Amino acid sequence: MPERTSPTPLQRLGYICGRTLPASMSDWVLNDLTGPGATRRYLLRILIPIIPVLCLFLLIPGPLWMGAAMMALLYLPLIYFTAALTYVFRRNRLIKHGLDPALADADRRAREAADRAAYEQRHGRG
Repeated sequence: MPERTSPTPLQRLGYICGRTLPASMSDWVLNDLTGPGATRRYLLRILIPIIPVLCLFLLIPGPLWMGAAMMALLYLPLIYFTAALTYVFRRNRLIKHGLDPALADADRRAREAADRAAYEQRHGRG
């Protein structure tokens, strides 16, 4: 039987929780961390599962706005830090799976190189 190149639902759940996938799935991991929609997937995996836990604040006796305010006091910084640490998270996951951490920003470097080439061509240095 050939080795799997994409994770089973159970492996995917483990991957989301931080487990390492087998080396045969390296291409899938690379696409998950650097491909189209990688940032959206990362944000959703962190920000959605915490909502039910934060809803427990609504059970605290008192006005409803008080529980909602406590939820917001935790959720808003979580959004900020999750977005701010996207690059660090990607590099860490790439290293954990034995991939080159420089791949985390390969698309940004390619855009910068294209911008630089266009600039040099426009201004006669190409």
